[in-house]
Amino acid sequence: MEAVAKLKNVPTSPRKMRLVADLIRGEKVNRALNILKFEPKVGAAKVEKLLLSAISNWQSKNEDIRLEDADLYVKEIFVDGGKMLKRLRPAPQGRAHRIRKRSNHVTLVIGSHNTVELDNSNNDNDNNE
Repeated sequence: MEAVAKLKNVPTSPRKMRLVADLIRGEKVNRALNILKFEPKVGAAKVEKLLLSAISNWQSKNEDIRLEDADLYVKEIFVDGGKMLKRLRPAPQGRAHRIRKRSNHVTLVIGSHNTVELDNSNNDNDNNE
């Protein structure tokens, strides 16, 4: 029981976003939301919104299970480099320096520690007969 949410073309460098992703990797969902809410880094607000989206995706997949009983945690989070915009900045003596404006893609997977146990009492009675 896991759910995935992806965020593409975020206009921050992958290195800065990985610092935020490392904060919540392996944490329970409630704790991760609290960490992101009070984190001053640039990407924290976007990752918080992505985490809420992943929770919503999990709820739509598992409508019969209560969110409180599921014991959700951040199973995986990884940041990949995205498209790079290349710009030129004037430099002294008629030269130009290349500026690389980086972007990234974030993928977040949440999972549940608790698994739904099937009712095996009927199978046990069949074996005894």
